[in-house]
Amino acid sequence: MLELDSPRWSELAHAYGPASDIPALLRQLDSLPATRERDEPWYTLWSALAHQGDVYPASFAAVPHVVAALATAPERADSSYFHFPAWVDVCRFRKNVEIPADLRAAYVEALAKLPGLVAAASSREWSEEFLACALAAIAAAKGYPAVAEAAQELTPRVADAFVEWFYENWAG
Repeated sequence: MLELDSPRWSELAHAYGPASDIPALLRQLDSLPATRERDEPWYTLWSALAHQGDVYPASFAAVPHVVAALATAPERADSSYFHFPAWVDVCRFRKNVEIPADLRAAYVEALAKLPGLVAAASSREWSEEFLACALAAIAAAKGYPAVAEAAQELTPRVADAFVEWFYENWAG
């Protein structure tokens, strides 16, 4: 995992230029539970690292830090801790973005931890949003980015509509 004090952050790009501002934002995630996506530091992290479906080298460096923060207390973490890594992987897949070689191993290892962290969060109460993010995180971790993207939209209402559509159009 790229150390937060590494000068490499200044060499990595995000949506607005050099990613030298990202380590300070990632440090804020260590104080679980964090705020939701529309609050800081999530708002700036999402805007810089997953901007309108685009991901950047700094996105791949940030994911291991998000997962490490999540691992400190998965039972108290906001859904953003699951949503963000899944969404980065969905965008990586959709836009065919290459992970920088020096960041690849830590990124892949971080994604692999997500199913266990979802299990660790299973004792808590789950909202519809949390459920969708947890399912997406598992799918992304297991190499199913298209399923992860669909899961992020999978509320009970959407699931009911999908099942109805499926039986009308595809089932026997």
